[in-house]
Amino acid sequence: MRKKFMKNYSKITPEGTKDLLFEECLANRTVSGILGKVFSHRGFHEVLTPCVEFYDVFSEELSGIPMENMYKMSDSKGRLMVMRPDSTLPIARMVSTRLKNMPHPIRLYYNQRVYRNNLGLTGRSNEVMETGVELIGAKGKRADLEVITTAIEALSRCVPDFRIEIGHAEFFKALAKKLPVSDEAREEIRFFIESKNYSALNSILDDLEQTQYVNIIRKLPALFGGIDVLDEAYGLCDDKEALATLEYVREIYNDLSLYNLGDRLIIDLGLVQRNDYYSNIVFSGYVMGSGEPVLIGGRYDNLLDSFDLPSPAIGFGINVDALARVMLKRGNIPASNSPDILVHSEKGYEVEAIKYTSNLSQAHILGENSVFETEEQALEYARARGFKKLVIVGEEIRSINV
Repeated sequence: MRKKFMKNYSKITPEGTKDLLFEECLANRTVSGILGKVFSHRGFHEVLTPCVEFYDVFSEELSGIPMENMYKMSDSKGRLMVMRPDSTLPIARMVSTRLKNMPHPIRLYYNQRVYRNNLGLTGRSNEVMETGVELIGAKGKRADLEVITTAIEALSRCVPDFRIEIGHAEFFKALAKKLPVSDEAREEIRFFIESKNYSALNSILDDLEQTQYVNIIRKLPALFGGIDVLDEAYGLCDDKEALATLEYVREIYNDLSLYNLGDRLIIDLGLVQRNDYYSNIVFSGYVMGSGEPVLIGGRYDNLLDSFDLPSPAIGFGINVDALARVMLKRGNIPASNSPDILVHSEKGYEVEAIKYTSNLSQAHILGENSVFETEEQALEYARARGFKKLVIVGEEIRSINV
């Protein structure tokens, strides 16, 4: 009788995850440190939320994240839990409870992992280190500029060749309301615009009456560029709500132009992210070497209504992993300093060797204490790891140049 064995997954990581080693850890920590310093210097205060939250915080109606894209589990009482797929919603929960009496505006930043089950993956990770800011309790152009310029400063501290794209969440929504289609079809249309899939978008729109709204939605993926994009869009529709969003994008674009970003500042009227809570200005950040946006943000004035604390808000999140990979590949991450000295003890002098290594550290010299039994083993290890010197601590202290 053949014995059946269960497949053993003990030596691999789950799909969409990976171990980070040495330089990768240093790169992530470096990027997180750079961004955290930018945020704290601009008055934002760090917070962390639990990795595991109740599903109610992320219900699809609130988050726009399909339930099948969340990692789910239950607690000891059988309640549905999820691993945090987004940072903005739990921060909204936090603000509406623990910070509900704090004077507005509230400036927060975070650096934590988010988890999403990206079906099919397409190169995306299911586990991402994300950092970002939330400005809660402030509305209007001043607040929008404060957050967008924080995003610009954050990216500029890491890479010089980023670009910022701005759009307006309500522009697409105003046009889509004019289409005689179901909510499911509108979501399909939104997805094809976001992915700039002209063929799939046209296959849906070709079956509809060819109104001005169908015409402009067909062109949305191509409405991308400088200020002339807005002029073109003005000539394509006469809906007052849609035109008002264009006027605001023009105002923000003109203000941001004072940052001398040149062609790194782009208008993208096809910027229609999946998160349903965005309600006004939206923006994304890209860097050369990363196919996906490394930064996504926007205004979400209605989100905190769902947590019984109506407040305007705007924020963004940065994919630290993606930004760290780009910087590491370019050689923009300082190399980690390897210990120069290996300290080995003769028998009976183990504690003295540890003290010697500690004194090196206090003198800002990188040293490592040997755990080998013999001097020969320590010397072999020192040569293999590239140490410059082996110090032997005994009745006398002597050194060997490796």
